[in-house]
Amino acid sequence: MAEKKEPGILYLCPTPIGNLEDITLRVLRVLKEVDYIAAEDTRVTRKLLNHYGIKTPLTSYREHNRAEKGEEIVRDLLEGKSVALVSDAGTPGISDPGEDLVKKAVEAGIRVVPLPGPSAVICAVAASGLSTGKFVFEGFLPQKSSERRKRLAELKDEERTIVFYEAPHRLLKSLSDIREILGNRRITVAREMTKVHEEFFRGSVEEAVMRYRSEPPRGEIVLVLEGFRGEKPETGGIDLEDEESRRLLLDRIRTYMNQGMDKKKAMKTAAKELGVSRREAYKLLVESEKE
Repeated sequence: MAEKKEPGILYLCPTPIGNLEDITLRVLRVLKEVDYIAAEDTRVTRKLLNHYGIKTPLTSYREHNRAEKGEEIVRDLLEGKSVALVSDAGTPGISDPGEDLVKKAVEAGIRVVPLPGPSAVICAVAASGLSTGKFVFEGFLPQKSSERRKRLAELKDEERTIVFYEAPHRLLKSLSDIREILGNRRITVAREMTKVHEEFFRGSVEEAVMRYRSEPPRGEIVLVLEGFRGEKPETGGIDLEDEESRRLLLDRIRTYMNQGMDKKKAMKTAAKELGVSRREAYKLLVESEKE
């Protein structure tokens, strides 16, 4: 009778979030020694492996095949093979399909070994300049506006620092919703960390809105937002002597009108949000309509 094989090990291997030098010696050793590597995007991982001369076979494990592929990987692990799980960047299993594979492996009694390494969340929080003693990670905010706003409303009393991932094309919408629902808190926008164009913008949410209206963002983004401090959200702050601030108010009014509000209500709502009088908002709107 053949002896039953001991299950293999599922290794969670963090990979660089930008700079290829940000990988541990232990991760490199494991990537060389496992039977194969399960990668979110094999093209991205292949570049990393080629950089370090690693020839280990690759297989695709991503959002669209995680159910079927996950079962296959678990079968291989139960047969004694060892597998390294990697994401495109950072620690696998955090806001990516790896979460599902880890659950399957644990349920099957397979040993899961996490290796320390790069994490966009930790890097962003550490460099944010905000409170780091306690923080909560929210992953990506919902793409749909109504769902995003609902989730933000649920966080209005959260006292811990709040961390989000965000895509560049949704950044302004998310910042505007944060400003409206959670108030003009301090925020750090961490962009392209560890890369050539790394940037940390630190200021108020309103200042971030104005910054990225004039300079459309690119690359990977992490938002680190100050938690609730027990005070009512600040609703002032914009200066209508500033061209960017005037444009922001007009854009907000027009957005509400496009959503179905009549002009008077849209003007009143936008003025209240941005801390200006209805009279000032009305005057600006009339002037803009004459142009």
